[in-house]
Amino acid sequence: MKNNKYFKIILLSAACLFFHNTAPCTAAEPPSLPDAASAAEQLYSRAQEYAKNESWLQAKDIYLKILNEYPGCPQAGLARKKLGATNIRIIRSAIPTPERVEYTVQPGDTVDRLARRFNTTVDLIKTINGLKDDIIRSGQTLRIWAAAFTIAIDKSENTLTLKISAETIKTYPVATGADNITPVGEFTITSRLKNPVWFHKGEIIQPDNPRNALGSRWLGLDNPQYGIHGTIQPDLIGQQVSHGCVRMLNKDVEELFDIVPLGTKVVIID
Repeated sequence: MKNNKYFKIILLSAACLFFHNTAPCTAAEPPSLPDAASAAEQLYSRAQEYAKNESWLQAKDIYLKILNEYPGCPQAGLARKKLGATNIRIIRSAIPTPERVEYTVQPGDTVDRLARRFNTTVDLIKTINGLKDDIIRSGQTLRIWAAAFTIAIDKSENTLTLKISAETIKTYPVATGADNITPVGEFTITSRLKNPVWFHKGEIIQPDNPRNALGSRWLGLDNPQYGIHGTIQPDLIGQQVSHGCVRMLNKDVEELFDIVPLGTKVVIID
């Protein structure tokens, strides 16, 4: 009897092991690193082809796919840089997107009035519609950007990020205040100046003076001592070296200036 009992136990154990080892595996296996790198490279090449043909929306979709699906691949870093430039091209183009509206010019309209009405900039209206000057005519159809931008500045990273709602449009390197003196909080852009004059210690320094530390553009905040501006020291971008303002490369602040209107919200964090 004892032998029969032990025999049954052995048979039962063997059956359990058999059914356990032959159960189907439902978990999907991640791709190998070479496969992921190859897929990311193929996607990046496709995005570059779209960009070459100025198919910016398609290029954007693929850059986002690379960032979402292959964040650890080298192509992700390249895609992130390309995505920012692509987003700016889309904004400055006449490509139909949900963020812009079509408007028929009415008698008495001017580009400046339309910019204020739609909370955008004269420069962006002109760029989108290929206008060489401020002249518009009644009955003309314009495409006008209508989505609100926000700006987020991270002092610890020395970056400025242009956003629409939660979407990152482009991130720029900046210089912030030495000894952490750039204020934190929520601000609003209240002034916009091309080729600003610099008033420094009682001296008026003209825009064409190589000592003018404001560079080519000024976006003043509602804290009147501070603003976002260009620079005459591009090698210091990325450091905490300013007197409290946020410095950008001149080409970057000019790009930003053309896009963001008065009233744009600016959030600065440590």
